[in-house]
Amino acid sequence: MKLIIGLGNPEKKYQNTRHNLGSTIVKKYVETFCKTSLTKKTKLSAMIIECKGESCARPTIFAIPTEYMNNSGISVQKLTQFFKIDSNDIYILHDDLDLEVGDYRIQFDRGPAGHNGIKSIIEQLGTQQFNRIRIGIGKPQNNIPIEDYVLQFFSKEESDIINSITPKLFEEISKI
Repeated sequence: MKLIIGLGNPEKKYQNTRHNLGSTIVKKYVETFCKTSLTKKTKLSAMIIECKGESCARPTIFAIPTEYMNNSGISVQKLTQFFKIDSNDIYILHDDLDLEVGDYRIQFDRGPAGHNGIKSIIEQLGTQQFNRIRIGIGKPQNNIPIEDYVLQFFSKEESDIINSITPKLFEEISKI
């Protein structure tokens, strides 16, 4: 079984911000291909859905932590323990400042590179041997602090770019 997790912050005010890009992509995938939505599971500190059949190469749990980004590892640890998922079968979708808007990379066994959500996951799991789908949000301009930049909404042009790569990300997710 695979575990695909989209990182973001739980409050409505953070929806569609740069920092919630991972959770946004996972939500859209589940709605489009699994024809359902995620369900809140308080004991797992996450919104989840198990997906089987044509939309997934094999049974897959999709999840979005209900913890804040910097505590994402709490949810990931609970999910991996409950579903008995090996870290090699975990895929984390998250925003990445080091990639331009529209670029993405799929990588395994990488450090956090300054991403506090990934740092939390590594701390809670005790390993960095999991898969990451890093989705570019670009770097801030005009000396905007990173903490403010990641909580901004995408511009219209940036949203168009994200929308154009979403089918490619869906294809990558379907192959997992």
